[in-house]
Amino acid sequence: MTEHRADIFISGGGIAGQVSAAAFAAAGFSVVMADPFVPVTTANEDKSDLRSTAFLRPARQLFDRVGLWPHLKDHAKPLDQLAVIDTTGWPPEVRDRRVFRSDDMGDEPFGWNLMNWVVRREIWAYLQNQPLITPLYGTGFRSMVQRTGEIIVTLTNGDRVRARMGIAADGKFSPLREAAGLTVSTTRYGQKSLAFTVTHDLPHGNISTEIYNEGGPFTIVPLPDMDGKPASAIVWMNKGPRAVELMNMDVAEFEDVMFQRSTGLLGRMHLEGNRSVWPIITQTADQLVAGRVAVVAEAAHALPPIGAQGLNTSLNDVIALLELAEADPSALGDPAMMKAYDAARAPDIARRARAIDLFNRVTRSGDGVMQTVRLLGLKAVHDVAPMRKRVMRAGLGPH
Repeated sequence: MTEHRADIFISGGGIAGQVSAAAFAAAGFSVVMADPFVPVTTANEDKSDLRSTAFLRPARQLFDRVGLWPHLKDHAKPLDQLAVIDTTGWPPEVRDRRVFRSDDMGDEPFGWNLMNWVVRREIWAYLQNQPLITPLYGTGFRSMVQRTGEIIVTLTNGDRVRARMGIAADGKFSPLREAAGLTVSTTRYGQKSLAFTVTHDLPHGNISTEIYNEGGPFTIVPLPDMDGKPASAIVWMNKGPRAVELMNMDVAEFEDVMFQRSTGLLGRMHLEGNRSVWPIITQTADQLVAGRVAVVAEAAHALPPIGAQGLNTSLNDVIALLELAEADPSALGDPAMMKAYDAARAPDIARRARAIDLFNRVTRSGDGVMQTVRLLGLKAVHDVAPMRKRVMRAGLGPH
């Protein structure tokens, strides 16, 4: 048995845990990060995360600040515009199209899209050489004792970690959150999303596109070219049974259905690699702190994949916690700091969860009245300039 001592213990070595470790180490805090699984860093392994993330401006600023962006920028595709297409029926018939432009909000793109497995690979390599970080992959959280000035964590291999603060970044079913006694509220929609990568005939022009229809949006997010061909990441939301049907469909039939669902926007789309399927829920922690433990990312909130809010909201948690720690390093994990973190993040998380829940209910509906509401809402948000800018500013986050 080894006993580790650190300022911070992080449970979870996914993207949120990795970024948390990098950020706190860059601020001078020592970190032990534990995850029961070795990271999957190729696209073709069964457990590879084939989703992509459009990292918005606050996330990019964080990556710059802690030294991660040089490792990620060559794999990123800027997002200059967001197009929203409203369709009805099958094959989908286009009723309206609106484009939101990043230059409405300044000189930079809305965000930069990267494949999740690539992000994990690049940050994993970065973490290996950071003296303040002890990454323990293949070893997970088992139990915890909270004391007045520290937490004592036991890992699955028998090691112990003594730390001033714990961060639960270990997903929807967070064992550290559960050990801290924090509860969650969950909404289920009966939906699943498919995530996969395609090449296509026509260039995407750095435009991210959401195509609404019954079941949820079909989202096309630009990627760098693959073998000289334009490429995009797709997130396709559907009712659960339809998603499973699409997941198991042979490739030729799947590509035909995908061509119809995309309204032929980018020509024929060709599946590259595997498909993965993910359940759609809204889940929020009823509190964000307990003693010296704070929850972040999907341990704090799991949201439907709409508007690039999921992982970006997660990184806003990390930013808020980091800023509080930097403001008074001697008070790391103390009650006042933990209370301030809950106060800083809980209202924003609640607002985003409510907004995305409502948006998902409207965009997935096949009901004629709801589809009319969807169309009118799209026109109102886009066509009134102050409202358009307010919505885009809210989407980018609090920083």
